[in-house]
Amino acid sequence: MADHDLTQEHVHPHGRGGHDHGPVAAHSHDPDIMLTGLTILGLAVALVDRFWTALPHGVAAAGLALAFAAGGVPAALVAGRELIGKGRLDIDLLMVLAAVAAASVGAALEGAVLLALFSLSGTLEHRAMGRARRAVKALMQLRPDTALRLRPDGGTDEVAVAALAVGDLLILRPGARVPVDGRVAEGSGAVDESTITGEALPVNKAAGDLLHEATVNLHGVLTMVVARPLADSTVARMIRLVTEAQATRAPSERFSEWFGARYTVAVLLGSVAVFAGLMALGWSLHDAMYRAATVLVAASPCAVVISVPAAILSALSSAARGGVLFKGGAALEMLAEVRVFAFDKTGTLTTGRAEVTGLVALDGATDDEVLALLAGIEAQSEHHIAAAVLRLALERAVTPVAVGGVRAWPSEGITGTDATGPLWAGNARMVARMAANGAHEGLAGLQGGDQTVVHLGRGARLLGAVSVADVARRTAAAGIAALRRAGVDEIVMMTGDRPEVAQRIGRELGIADGEVHAGLLPEDKVRLVGDLASHGRVAFVGDGVNDAAALARADVGIAMGAAGSEVALQAAEVALLSEDMQRLALAHRLAQRTARIIKQNLFFAIGAMGVLVVGGLFFALPLPLAVVGHEGGTLLVVLNGLRLLRDPIRVI
Repeated sequence: MADHDLTQEHVHPHGRGGHDHGPVAAHSHDPDIMLTGLTILGLAVALVDRFWTALPHGVAAAGLALAFAAGGVPAALVAGRELIGKGRLDIDLLMVLAAVAAASVGAALEGAVLLALFSLSGTLEHRAMGRARRAVKALMQLRPDTALRLRPDGGTDEVAVAALAVGDLLILRPGARVPVDGRVAEGSGAVDESTITGEALPVNKAAGDLLHEATVNLHGVLTMVVARPLADSTVARMIRLVTEAQATRAPSERFSEWFGARYTVAVLLGSVAVFAGLMALGWSLHDAMYRAATVLVAASPCAVVISVPAAILSALSSAARGGVLFKGGAALEMLAEVRVFAFDKTGTLTTGRAEVTGLVALDGATDDEVLALLAGIEAQSEHHIAAAVLRLALERAVTPVAVGGVRAWPSEGITGTDATGPLWAGNARMVARMAANGAHEGLAGLQGGDQTVVHLGRGARLLGAVSVADVARRTAAAGIAALRRAGVDEIVMMTGDRPEVAQRIGRELGIADGEVHAGLLPEDKVRLVGDLASHGRVAFVGDGVNDAAALARADVGIAMGAAGSEVALQAAEVALLSEDMQRLALAHRLAQRTARIIKQNLFFAIGAMGVLVVGGLFFALPLPLAVVGHEGGTLLVVLNGLRLLRDPIRVI
């Protein structure tokens, strides 16, 4: 499939011109490391001969030749391809010319030092830039090749995962990896989702729950139904998102590349001008070339060019390991500037499904008896309220009572018969039909305007009731609190739901009543996001098809959950693979940290380059110091960017 392009690396041996030079397999780092090692080895031999003890005749020269061959030839070839193929002067060309110029004036050792440091910093850069793509490749390898498909007669066939179709029933045995995205049809058990969401703890799964591709069924036999074909499953989506991220440059990346391309030409011309000027002033060929080579090294913009992508790609990799995928560095930089977060309610701040929020047993019945009867009569219904009752019964290990003769009464409820006699469950209309006491004092705690109450009874006798509502995600309150601590100015909730429901959820999450907007249509959300833009950069977080327009309108659109709608994921710039809302706050703080490191890198790189240029032009800066200052600065900005590769939970 086309997504496999992501497993290839765009490598620039010993160079860092910021351009791709064709696909090279991931293991191409091995020759890159080998060449760097040979360059350092050759330099070490020359250093021993110069500063420690004299080596046999020709050994030092051989060491220098090895350093120039291993460190200079690959960079020269890359620079030649850039110059001939694209008419572009590359930074590699500056380094090769500086090393050759140093050797031509008797400073071959300094030239070898330059090539060794240049090669080392380039290798570190390439290894950093390949982390996110290698992580995706490793994840792809977790995909099973085959799956056990259930036949209509109850048997199973082992089939290729690529042959699975939506609606197929699969058997997942303990230890099996989930082959494609789907839902649990039968059974229950714990699933390790760490490969997708980054969550260390297993997640309990039961009928109706989502299963993500490449996760592991730890125990229990699960029957799952395929929800998406392989090409649209979780890993494929991740690959597409990371591919888009690699193709999209951040504004600061575009600046560093623009700066590097033009400044490289200026440095080369400036060095030639220095050489010609000094010769015109009567300097010797040796001294003029030495000073021009020093200026060439000192003024080379390597640190400026690499300072931004080193930080951006390290942050993208760190975020991906933490369950957050950015479609590019631009989204990462924009998220750092966000001052207002707007959230869709249903499926984003809440679970998006009905949950039992209260249970009352009346007339001498126990809670478990009421739950067993309700689960029994609702077992044959596909209504979302029935699913909520059945989930609660499963959690409490309550066995549903066998109920037959079930009949649905539209907009009222359901009736049936168990071993004791007729049974019914329903809303206030059903209570009135059965002439039961709907004003029973025991129901006072359940009858709020923001929840649905399901009553249970036999004839006019009321046995109990449950309240059902959409509830806040377990991590939503903590996530919003973390955003506030990170300095977010305003947090807004938007929903098409009733005001009383929205206000209840808002109060649970610490969102002020004035920031809760209910009864909205999709176009209302777009308008409101536009209005919020006057307060600063706006991020909108949603998960459904009806959120797509608002996601696109916001400065940063964030799709919630890997199982979110395809439309939402396409419209968003950021995707949260985990439904843990705290990951959003972590991503925001990572973006802020990345922005600070980029500023640090650019300030340091431009400042150091300025000092070295002034020293080279006016203070006779020795070439060795220019080499160490230049390549040392480049190494420092790379290492500063690599700090973002640490565990994102600890970093941010």
